Amino acid sequence: MQLQLLSPMLFFVGWMLSIIFTAIAIAYGTRFKALDSPGSDGHVKQLRMVPNVGGVAVISAFVLPALVGLLYVSLRNPPSVDPTKQYGLDFFHSRIEANFLPTLAILAGAVWLLLVGMWDDRKPIRAAPKLLLQFIPAIVIVWTFDIRLLTMLDHYGPEGKALSVFLGVIWIVAMINAMNFLDNMDGLASGVGMIASLLFATAAFMVQQWFIASMFSLLAGSLAGFLLFNFFPKNGAKIFLGDGGSQPLGFLLAVLAIRTTFVNPEQAEYELGTHWWGILAPLIILAIPIYDMIATSMIRLRLGHSPWVGDQRHLSHRLVERGFSTRAAVVIIWALAAIIGIGGILIGSLTPVPAVLVVLQTIAALLLLGFMEGIFRR
Repeated sequence: MQLQLLSPMLFFVGWMLSIIFTAIAIAYGTRFKALDSPGSDGHVKQLRMVPNVGGVAVISAFVLPALVGLLYVSLRNPPSVDPTKQYGLDFFHSRIEANFLPTLAILAGAVWLLLVGMWDDRKPIRAAPKLLLQFIPAIVIVWTFDIRLLTMLDHYGPEGKALSVFLGVIWIVAMINAMNFLDNMDGLASGVGMIASLLFATAAFMVQQWFIASMFSLLAGSLAGFLLFNFFPKNGAKIFLGDGGSQPLGFLLAVLAIRTTFVNPEQAEYELGTHWWGILAPLIILAIPIYDMIATSMIRLRLGHSPWVGDQRHLSHRLVERGFSTRAAVVIIWALAAIIGIGGILIGSLTPVPAVLVVLQTIAALLLLGFMEGIFRR
C-alpha cells in the first residue's frame, strides 16, 4: 500500500465509524436521558432535549482504529528497516513502534478527558477541580513522554527546558478550554476542529510525516461523520458534542500539533520551511478558537463575571446578534478558520517580509473582527 493513500483511507475509516457510533450514541443517549444539561451555577443557556454524548462517538471513532493500528504494528514481526528508503513502509512501521508508548499515552489522555467531560456534562464540576483534571494529562504528556513545544530552548540549559515544559503544558490546557469555549452552537466546535485537522494533516502530508498526517486525517474523518448529525439536520442537531467531546478534541489538536515538525533548518528543501517563525503555524491554524476564548473572557471580565461561567457572549452569539442566522454564523466561522489557517501552512516557507505580512494579516483580521462585533466597546 502506498503511504500517500493512508491518510484518505483513515479519513474514510473515521467517517464511517463516526456515523455508526453517533447513531448508537443518539439512541442510547435518548433512552437513558443523557440530554443537554444546564451546566455550572450561573451558566446561561437554552436547554434542548438533545443527547450530549457525541464525544463518545467521535473519540471512539478516533481511538479505536488508532489503537488497533498500534497493536497490529507492535505484535507483528519487527520490519527490517532499509536506511536508504527514508520514507518507505518499513520506516513508517519503525516510526510507529518508536512512538508506541507516547501515542498510547495520547490516546489515554483523550479518553481521560472524555470521561472528565462526561462527568461534567452530567454533574457540573467547579472551575478549579476541572482545571486540575485538565492539567493531569497535559503534564503527563509533556513531562513523562517529553512531548514539548520549542525543544530548541534546551540549548539554554535546565531553565530553557523548564520553559519548554511550561509552555507545552499551558498550550495543551489552553486548547482544551478553547475548544470547550467554542462548543456553543450546532456544528461549530466539530466543524472548526475538522478544518484544523485537515490543515494540520495537509502540512504533515507535505513533509511526509505519514504517521501524524494519518492521525489528523482519522480525527478529521471522525468529526466529519459526527457533523452529519450535529449540523446538517434541518430541524437542528440530533446530538451535541458535549464537554466529553470538546475537551479531548482540544487536547488532541494541541498534542498532535506539537508532534508535527513545522520547521527543519537542517533540510534546505523542507516544504514547511526552515525559518524559526514556522513555529507560529499552530497558533495561526487554531487562531479562531484562541480568539473566541480570549475575546469571550475579556467581555466576561469587563462585566465583572467569571470567565469560566458560560453565557451567550461567544463569537457565534455575537454574530447572531448582528443579524446572521445561527447556521450562517457557524459557516462564517468555519470560513474564517479555513482562510486564516491556510497562512499557518505557508508561513515557515516564507522569507521575513512575507512572513511578517501573514502574521500582521492574521492579527488585523482578528482585530477587525473584534471591532465589528463590538468586543472593545464598553
